[in-house]
Amino acid sequence: MKNKLFCLLLIVFSSKAQEIKKDTLSVNHKLNYKALIIPSLLIGYGFIGIESDQIKGFNAEIKNELNENIDEKITIDDFSQYLPLASVYALNAFGIKGKNNFNDRTIIAATSYLLVSGSVMSIKSVTKVQRPDGSSFNSFPSGHTATAFAGAELLWQEYKDVSVLYGISGFLVAAGTGYFRMYNDRHWLTDVAAGAGIGILCTKTAYWLHPHIKKLFFNNQESNSTALIAPFYNGNQLGMSFVAQF
Repeated sequence: MKNKLFCLLLIVFSSKAQEIKKDTLSVNHKLNYKALIIPSLLIGYGFIGIESDQIKGFNAEIKNELNENIDEKITIDDFSQYLPLASVYALNAFGIKGKNNFNDRTIIAATSYLLVSGSVMSIKSVTKVQRPDGSSFNSFPSGHTATAFAGAELLWQEYKDVSVLYGISGFLVAAGTGYFRMYNDRHWLTDVAAGAGIGILCTKTAYWLHPHIKKLFFNNQESNSTALIAPFYNGNQLGMSFVAQF
């Protein structure tokens, strides 16, 4: 059961081995459509699970097994969802340079989280899936998981050429976030799978959009200072993140 529990979250690693040899984005920032297979499968599984009795039964089976082992809730997922993104900036602060400079990396991150927030909020408002604990009808998809995997994909893209361990650690943290969302009885497996796919897809899209956004809003002018504000939404919390460099 535990192997089945993690299979949809950790399947993403199978696509990352190929990216070590061939970047998700080419030098011309063209989207590599093969890189969209894994996130598309995760999102598709989540949507199919909304109506599939077989998958609903699997969701319930996982919930029951986890509930049997819950002594008390562990709210680490409220913090771990942001750890992959924070790691991108922490590594740079310690002098480990990634693929992009601070300005470009921050534009990409802000774009990704804007896409995540918009996608998660829109889908939740339409699907209205009840949470496993019965507290509300905004379970699908998992915003925490989407946030974590968006950051993990950013960490992978920025530092995979430095060391694949950085990227792998980010996805492990993101997978752990998804697990604890289920452990705390806040999400079904299908919610977590879809959230993971959305997070990865939004960051990939942000890299593809980056040269266009930079040209449109920043006119390719380099500046010594940068300040960006991006909203975030994880299913329960709506807020703003602020990043600045002077």
